[in-house]
Amino acid sequence: MMKQWLSIVLVALLALTGGIAVKHFMAQSEISSLPAVSLPDLSGKSHDLSEWQGKIRVINFWATWCPPCRKEIPDFIALQQAYADKGVIVLGIAIDDQRAVSEFLQDIHINYPILMASDVGIALTRQLGNTLSVLPFTLIVDPQGKILHRHYGEFSKEKLIDIINPLLIPQ
Repeated sequence: MMKQWLSIVLVALLALTGGIAVKHFMAQSEISSLPAVSLPDLSGKSHDLSEWQGKIRVINFWATWCPPCRKEIPDFIALQQAYADKGVIVLGIAIDDQRAVSEFLQDIHINYPILMASDVGIALTRQLGNTLSVLPFTLIVDPQGKILHRHYGEFSKEKLIDIINPLLIPQ
């Protein structure tokens, strides 16, 4: 009985140590600031992510074929409308086909910039810490370009606001 208990404790300690090591490795592999990246908009004009330096950036990687991505878009639209004059910008980065995005945008009016990442999008999300290639994937970036928060999967409006409000400079 004692040997069995000791074996269980040993396995648990090994699992804990392994988990800590993986978390430490993954944290070190994540970059802490936005890289210099230029992506085209739907008209083909290139935009660097630093174009919005000085603003709190909510960068949402999404795709038209992703149901949770589509579900959270109305919340990003509302956020952009409510917070645009408070120094917040939502940026949508579509990991999708340009034609599919154009057709999708005919049915929904998005009030924030949409950039196209198509094939390079998944690699970019991995570089930014999305090691599982989950969509949607959202970053919150401070005005200086430091990544403050990474969110994997659908983002609730309430949680998003809870993260952004403390970052706002009192007017």
